[in-house]
Amino acid sequence: MNLPENDRSILLVDDEPQILLSSSLILRNAGFRKVETLNDSRLVLDFLSRHTVAVIVLDLFMPHLSGQELLVLLSGRYPHIPTIVMTAADKLETAVECMKEGAFDYLVKPVEKNRLLSSVTAAMEIQNLREQVSCLKQHFLDDRLENPSAFSRIATASKKMRAIFQYCEVIARSTQPILVCGETGTGKELIARSIHDVSECPGRFVALNSAGLDDHVFSDTLFGHRRGAFTGADQERSGLVATAAGGTLFLDEIGDLQESSQIKLLRLLQEQEYYPVGSDLPKKCSARIVAATNRKLKEMVAAGTFRNDLYFRLCAHQVLIPPLRERREDIPLLLEFFLRKSATLLKKKTPKPPTELATLLSTYDFPGNVRELEAMVIDAVARHVSGVLSMKSFQAVIAQTSLASRPERDAFTLEKDALHAVFGGFPSLKQAEKILIEEALNRSGNNQGIAASLLGITRQALNKRMKRGM
Repeated sequence: MNLPENDRSILLVDDEPQILLSSSLILRNAGFRKVETLNDSRLVLDFLSRHTVAVIVLDLFMPHLSGQELLVLLSGRYPHIPTIVMTAADKLETAVECMKEGAFDYLVKPVEKNRLLSSVTAAMEIQNLREQVSCLKQHFLDDRLENPSAFSRIATASKKMRAIFQYCEVIARSTQPILVCGETGTGKELIARSIHDVSECPGRFVALNSAGLDDHVFSDTLFGHRRGAFTGADQERSGLVATAAGGTLFLDEIGDLQESSQIKLLRLLQEQEYYPVGSDLPKKCSARIVAATNRKLKEMVAAGTFRNDLYFRLCAHQVLIPPLRERREDIPLLLEFFLRKSATLLKKKTPKPPTELATLLSTYDFPGNVRELEAMVIDAVARHVSGVLSMKSFQAVIAQTSLASRPERDAFTLEKDALHAVFGGFPSLKQAEKILIEEALNRSGNNQGIAASLLGITRQALNKRMKRGM
């Protein structure tokens, strides 16, 4: 069972010490670390005025101030705190009355362990959801970031990315899993690290790339093993789950996991426990799980290659990072950022880029996203000797990628409907040339040099064609 938790505590109110002790032990053993108890109902309101509480579990029959009287007071003063009634009164009328007065749930003593845990977990999830919605609403209304330094690794001027940062701040302190989705090179691990920084978890950020790992390697790396568990296991190994205790475990390329590994990960998320290889004794997991993928998990679920239950466990919170082609306003900022970074890495003076370079890059779709742009800049700075940075290496990559992605088919196989829609029939060379030149100039911001590059001709040849068409 994956238990939601925040900085608030669970408050148990009962006049029977044995009930308080057994209930608190059940909750603590299940992973709820902040459990408070009161054996006098008269102290509850004063306690709530001085402490933050997420859930109240309340006995109904107590001396001095009955649970039913206290429930009415709580519903009036603290309606945002879910209150679970736990009593020996197994009467439908009493249960209905309590629910009318605002009780979240009604449990009959003796309460089974799983019934108590499921009720408290549901109440905590509702409370967390309310807080997140309220916090998210406030973030968007104020258009602010509480921890801008946590996102300083990500150079962006995009409103889409800022909205993602705001959402990450809201979900960062939830213990529920987070799934970060996006194409290769969009910065999924950077987002995961930012979430870890905002969460202020005392533990470490530990990353594992799941791609290409068979089930044995995945289990051994994640869960560790006992000495003698298999041939070569001369020493005990703790595993990355233990290394990330109290922190964040980042699992990249989660869509590449084998089915047997998916089952083990599902148990880790559901029960917050795992078995080291060769051990029969389970260990508790206190790490927060952040997973990432560049694959379309919904389609994989439909195809039967990814478990449906694991998908929904991972989707407690989902962050979708847009590709660079959907936030082209970031290109000038990223260009400047990577020029400085590359110069430092190569121990060179930061070169000055030509003014039209950012415009040229904005015409390119970047299938490799931010990582591809960084690689292009590093290569250009490595080749740079003096003066203004050359655009030749950028133009070569763009031309090569565009050529490679161009479909290999005869011109006569073009869709007739598309030709009719644009030209009203099969176009003449003059008509096709005119519309191509106009589109190239439009994409390049009327920069003739870049437009010529897009068309695969020289600037002089473009000028001739433009004059001929005037």
